[in-house]
Amino acid sequence: MSEYCSVQLAGVELWLLADKAIYWPERKTLLIADAHFGKAAAYRKLGQPVPQGTTTSNLQVIDRMLGKYPTEHLVFLGDFLHAPGSHSAGTLSTLAAWRTELPDLRITLIRGNHDKRAGDPPVELRFEVVTEPLEMGPFALQHEPDAHPSLHVLAGHIHPVYRLHGRGRQSLRLPCYLLRNKVSLLPAFGAFTGGYKMDDATDQRVYVVGDGGVWRVA
Repeated sequence: MSEYCSVQLAGVELWLLADKAIYWPERKTLLIADAHFGKAAAYRKLGQPVPQGTTTSNLQVIDRMLGKYPTEHLVFLGDFLHAPGSHSAGTLSTLAAWRTELPDLRITLIRGNHDKRAGDPPVELRFEVVTEPLEMGPFALQHEPDAHPSLHVLAGHIHPVYRLHGRGRQSLRLPCYLLRNKVSLLPAFGAFTGGYKMDDATDQRVYVVGDGGVWRVA
């Protein structure tokens, strides 16, 4: 079990990271889907007893990846902020402090459905905010997993998980990468996002993430 798996997709080498992101070494680009920053804060505003500190812990994971993998461009594949309630003082101040430590990093956000509801990140974060698709090499970087007429789609939105079965009734749901012929899915990066169980189709490769590793299961 490794911290990443190197795969070939659309003729390009990509690294599927155990931290639920894709690193594209040729482009020195890091791809992250469905961070949902501020989701816990939005739920607390509704009176729900949910954990605190998820924004800080998610940013620490991003910092760890940036330290391991030389990155010139960070791309969020939609749903950076969760909801209008995510614009809390605590969430935004944490994000602003994080951004000041990365003044030279190019960051792009491809708007997802939650971004349209939550609104764009504050201008102080200096994000390039674009609509999908963002065409890069042989890939169409998107939030929605809709097929592109000529490029291979890398998308989020679904929050894919895969169920591993043990003896008896034992089972375990783990975030996964789903690689298909035309549209491939990234797991949700955010620590508080849930997941949607994927089927066992034969025309796909499935890589699950857990316990600091990533490995192929189908």
